[in-house]
Amino acid sequence: MSQSDSLVLNPIKRASGQLQLPGSKSISNRALLLAALAQGQTRLEGLLHSDDTRVMMAALQQMGVAVQDLGQGTVVIDGGAPFAHRDADLFLGNAGTAFRSLTAALGLMGGRFNLSGIARMHERPIGDLVDALRSLGADVQYLGTEGYPPLAIGELAQADQRRVSVKGTVSSQFLTALLMAAPLLTARTAQPLRIEVEGELISQPYIEITLAMMARFGVQVARDGWSSFTVPADAAYVSPGTYVVEGDASSASYFIALGALGGGPLRIQGVGTESLQGDIQFADVAEAMGARIERHANELIVSGLCVAQGEKLKAFDLDFNHIPDAAMTAAAMAMFADGPCTLRNIASWRVKETDRIDAMQAELRKLGATVESGPDCLTVHPIAADQWRSASIETYDDHRIAMCFSLASFGPVPVTILDPACVSKTFPDYFSVFEQLVQA
Repeated sequence: MSQSDSLVLNPIKRASGQLQLPGSKSISNRALLLAALAQGQTRLEGLLHSDDTRVMMAALQQMGVAVQDLGQGTVVIDGGAPFAHRDADLFLGNAGTAFRSLTAALGLMGGRFNLSGIARMHERPIGDLVDALRSLGADVQYLGTEGYPPLAIGELAQADQRRVSVKGTVSSQFLTALLMAAPLLTARTAQPLRIEVEGELISQPYIEITLAMMARFGVQVARDGWSSFTVPADAAYVSPGTYVVEGDASSASYFIALGALGGGPLRIQGVGTESLQGDIQFADVAEAMGARIERHANELIVSGLCVAQGEKLKAFDLDFNHIPDAAMTAAAMAMFADGPCTLRNIASWRVKETDRIDAMQAELRKLGATVESGPDCLTVHPIAADQWRSASIETYDDHRIAMCFSLASFGPVPVTILDPACVSKTFPDYFSVFEQLVQA
């Protein structure tokens, strides 16, 4: 039974079949901005169509970028910076990738822009990025609370800075934003720009995505480990012609888990050994918990245990700093482990679409799990067969919480997902795909 405001998932026993993943959110929004900044026309194929990419495309169109949506994940963009319209009020919902990257690009392009989002977006810190941009001459002002959106962006001051630093401990999106926007500054100054990272850089695989995509659009960045990155003076984005977006590895984690929990085989198409995304490492986590995974260039085939028949996954104690989004799936799988599971180094969860540490703890407890948390960690104890409780799962307008808790339907009781439509942020068809792969 499903309604617009809730979805009841009855207990399931097995999962098998095949699916084609939607395009990667991280790659899609990077590709949209890079194509808009690059000289020439770019054809994007496999692009994710979701709330986050819609707000990015709408913002680009507001600024005069020609964006043709041809359907079926194909979008054609006629790029070139600066944008034709340099005066706009942009509403970016709760799309962190769009908000951070546009803040940097528009800050270093200059104009008259107001950037805002939903209430939660205005609670997500952006001060570290703003500080870095201001040191480069950008005029970025807070319209509300210091350190948080909404923002007003003005004209870029005349500047010849060759160095900037940014903290790497809160969000890798700040560094990604600076890297992608840097050619706008180097074109103006005719000087290279060195970006130095303060503290340990979290979510490093996302920076690897950024660097690989910048290279595909014609900008090679030199780096010194994870501590500094240098964008050359002659950096300029040029269209690669066609850019194909690979499937979303974060979304793949739910189906890797499905195969691991429900026996499989489950064939996941769109990611594999050639994937740019760090979240493909989640396959290693699932394998360590007892899944069997066959890896191909653009496909994973997952088989596993039948937890509905009492089989148990192996418990884990792992550092998830590099794959924080996929880590949420591991927290849900922990309900079916043979002992307590600990997720470490996940402080970034607290500044995502919601405070994910508090949210996951609260909702896992509803189902009967014992859970402990700290500032940057979570420990989940498995739920005994006679301790499961039917529950309504609050999703906090967070797509990943909704998708994670679909896995709770391997338990012996019905589970209700509240506001299941929140998955439209990255995977609008998630629950219909899920239902096609599971058997009661």
